[in-house]
Amino acid sequence: MSRGGAGEGPLAPILRRRIAQGGPMPLAEYMGLCLAHPEHGYYTTRDPLGAAGDFTTAPEISQMFGELLGLWIAQAWADMGAPRGAVLAELGPGRGTLMADALRAAGRVPGFAEAVSPWLVEISPTLRARQARALEGWGVQWAERVEALPDGPLLLLANEFFDALPIRQLVRAAGRWRERAVTMDDAGRFAFGLGAVVPWEAEEPDGSVVETCPAGEAVAAWIGGRLAAQGGAALLVDYGYAVRAPGGADTFQAMRAHGYADPLAAPGQADLTAHVDFAALARAAQAAGARAWPAVGQGLLLERLGITARAQALARAAAARPGPAGGSRPPPPPPTGPERAAAAQDPVEAIVSAHRRLTHPEEMGTLFKALALTGPGQPRPPGV
Repeated sequence: MSRGGAGEGPLAPILRRRIAQGGPMPLAEYMGLCLAHPEHGYYTTRDPLGAAGDFTTAPEISQMFGELLGLWIAQAWADMGAPRGAVLAELGPGRGTLMADALRAAGRVPGFAEAVSPWLVEISPTLRARQARALEGWGVQWAERVEALPDGPLLLLANEFFDALPIRQLVRAAGRWRERAVTMDDAGRFAFGLGAVVPWEAEEPDGSVVETCPAGEAVAAWIGGRLAAQGGAALLVDYGYAVRAPGGADTFQAMRAHGYADPLAAPGQADLTAHVDFAALARAAQAAGARAWPAVGQGLLLERLGITARAQALARAAAARPGPAGGSRPPPPPPTGPERAAAAQDPVEAIVSAHRRLTHPEEMGTLFKALALTGPGQPRPPGV
């Protein structure tokens, strides 16, 4: 049996042994091990963000994203009657950039900073260290699971969290639904295969693919139950779809060095993701007692929250800043976000470019969506 190439990484032989002993591995198990294996998982061993990583998220593109989500949270808090003892939580907080920008903006609202306790749900020791530096002085605390958050009204943000939770894929073949699995070919290379027949009540043509995310639905259900019991609001932002297309689609993919990669080529060395089914998350949260508001595109959300006015203000400030010879010079980079500093050679153009990237339909504006959840008796949140 081949042990694979030198670039596969240390997780590959562990997966091979499991498959050799237990047979084809369901895709959800493979994805979970690749991302969260305690010693060799993708997220437990590295900082995946930025130019030196594999992808860049919205908070790293511009401070505007985190600032507007921070003000969204502050408005939701005010609409609840400005309760003290609220838990401000972020799931999958990356480098802490989003939370730092959100706290800086929301902290200008009188009473907000004193009323909330910031928490980050994070499993990666590497990223926790980055978050601690970005959020020094804010009294942030950490939890490994959302269920470990303390009691209190919940104000929750999750940006590109649900897309990295393990998915199941069911494939329609010969009139039956079967679990997609990862197995090995005769040369010992990882390959996709079909596992056991599974019960699924959907009459669709052969070749159809159904993706489900039990882990994501469980988190949404927990959030929904918490909001129903103790009040609060949550904003889930990710790429995905509001309604599943007939016949479904295979959206499982790998990202490495800012490009698409083979998800089976180097387990634990690439980011594995799938598009988020926002309707499924909404159903799970509603079944637990929360109210789910209609999902909207990220571009529409940010425009409704005032991103254009914020971009114009930043651009005016950048253009007016005097330079050493009486002209103009770049402003200092924002407090967090290394990618922003690289664009500071032309600050006005960088602001315009960031605005377009976050909101334009051909960029992140339509593919990325936002789902707002609240307690059942609370008013409609801003922007949705």
